[in-house]
Amino acid sequence: MGDELKGKKIAFLATDMVEQVELVEPWNAVAAAGGTPELISIKSGEIQGFQHYDKADTFKVDKTVEEVSASDYDGLVQPGGVGNPDTLRTDENAVNFVRDFFKQGKPVAVICHGPWILVEAGVVRGRTVTSWPSLQTDIRNAGGNWADEEVHVDNGLVTSRKPDDLPAFNKKMIEEFAEGKHEEQKKSVHAEASPS
Repeated sequence: MGDELKGKKIAFLATDMVEQVELVEPWNAVAAAGGTPELISIKSGEIQGFQHYDKADTFKVDKTVEEVSASDYDGLVQPGGVGNPDTLRTDENAVNFVRDFFKQGKPVAVICHGPWILVEAGVVRGRTVTSWPSLQTDIRNAGGNWADEEVHVDNGLVTSRKPDDLPAFNKKMIEEFAEGKHEEQKKSVHAEASPS
């Protein structure tokens, strides 16, 4: 057990069809580093995890996105799975929740298909991001630079491609959460934010 994240509360934003390993392994890494993970979703109750296309375990939601604010947390983890971020990016409250982490300069860790919500939140312009390869056109069209890397860190934004990248992702995620706010995070929002 480490204490790099002692006293820090980390939000995990997910809904049904979350890729289970991309929720569980970062969650365990945050807890092992002394942080307090909380599962935030667009509905209360439980969400259904998946292992690729197969149903896996269910997870108890701690709070709904309507009940929380980015100011309640020290960092955000956005797991992937195809259905999870695709559903989240259609929910205005979830998109605003993610955007607010960038507005506040707080570290964010996103893996696999998770960057879809970053595109929706308008926070990838001018940033270098990696993801599951099928998202590279979406990222480029949103003004981001896509890189095929195990893990990429861009001023507090940690991204990875797939479950195989989790060891590197978790290591960098813990480092960025421990460092805290990054002023450069805020710049990507101000250039991109549009009136809603």
